[in-house]
Amino acid sequence: MRAALVLLWAAVAAMAMAMAMEGIPPHEEAARVARFVAHACDWAALATLSAQEPPMRGRPFANVFSMNANASLTMSLAQTPYCKKKGYDPQSPLCAHVIFSGLVEKVPDGAEADFAKTALFSRHPEMATWPPDHNWFFAKLNITNVWVLDYFGGIKTVTPEEYFNAVP
Repeated sequence: MRAALVLLWAAVAAMAMAMAMEGIPPHEEAARVARFVAHACDWAALATLSAQEPPMRGRPFANVFSMNANASLTMSLAQTPYCKKKGYDPQSPLCAHVIFSGLVEKVPDGAEADFAKTALFSRHPEMATWPPDHNWFFAKLNITNVWVLDYFGGIKTVTPEEYFNAVP
């Protein structure tokens, strides 16, 4: 039986609440923009290198069934009504995009796992009833890099400390 992974990125769901999409922070405040995008999006795309046996081992892979601990997680306001409402093309830098990279690790049972479960199921209640025989578990991304593309002129780098200290 294949083990599956439900990825919960750190601190994204900590303040899971409805946000006014017009409230996006100014693009000069990249850490706040990153927090805003992470809180506004209900899902993200995970990319890693395959840990499966050849011929896939070491190749780029976007599936949680076989993953390397090194991963990136990306999300965009294109996933929300914001860009369409503003008339932005989803590929426009004005349709803010955030990439987190780091190491994925399983969350041990206890308070952190309880927090992860509450946060995830508050946004995705259906997941609470998914079949337990698929060996789901909670994992977190220990963020080492944050990149923000929210305006013309290139990507901005935000440290994990700046990200976690920012108020969306």
